[in-house]
Amino acid sequence: MNNLNEVEQKIAESLLQIKAIKLQPKNPFVWASGWKSPIYCDNRIALSYPAIRTYIRQQLSQLIQEEFGTVEMISGVATAGIPQGVLVAQDLGLPFTYVRSSAKDHGRQNLIEGEVVSGQRVVVVEDLISTGKSSLLAVEALREAGCNVVGLVSIFTYGFDQAVKNFADAKCPFFSLCNYDALIKVAVNNGYILESDVTLLEQWRKDPSAWTGQ
Repeated sequence: MNNLNEVEQKIAESLLQIKAIKLQPKNPFVWASGWKSPIYCDNRIALSYPAIRTYIRQQLSQLIQEEFGTVEMISGVATAGIPQGVLVAQDLGLPFTYVRSSAKDHGRQNLIEGEVVSGQRVVVVEDLISTGKSSLLAVEALREAGCNVVGLVSIFTYGFDQAVKNFADAKCPFFSLCNYDALIKVAVNNGYILESDVTLLEQWRKDPSAWTGQ
């Protein structure tokens, strides 16, 4: 594994400390998809911790400025990307929209909430990247509405090869503050898991749909 940078280490330590991320390689979780998983991630818990919430907001804002330069709008992915996106938009003094998972079935039947201006340079904010499919549906909706989506940022990514391919196919660069490799290294160093657990955790990331925990 590569050496950790300061942001990766601090994000991983914080999410483990507040149990926003739990690692249970020998007692796996079952996701809604039916996949067995040694990890469960709910970054929304970070919203209840002001110091951690502030650090995440600051680092996402800095990441956007460093990677994308001038941006004209921030858009969040419903639902977990909405609060993070609002915080970042406020930090950068930018307009904010969010993209629903599906259009409303009443009123104006909006898929995108908020004012969209054709040609705007937009960065999408997400809390977590798994395969990237739901995030890229939001990107597609914004592009169909006329936005120039220049990329996406998130708090955490599992680092699946499928996600890398999906984002590349969509021509949408994406960057995360922390990733699965960094998390495992911090978890071992801080005693959340044993060194002997690492092989199981790495096997899951390589083929999550077939992983059984054995």
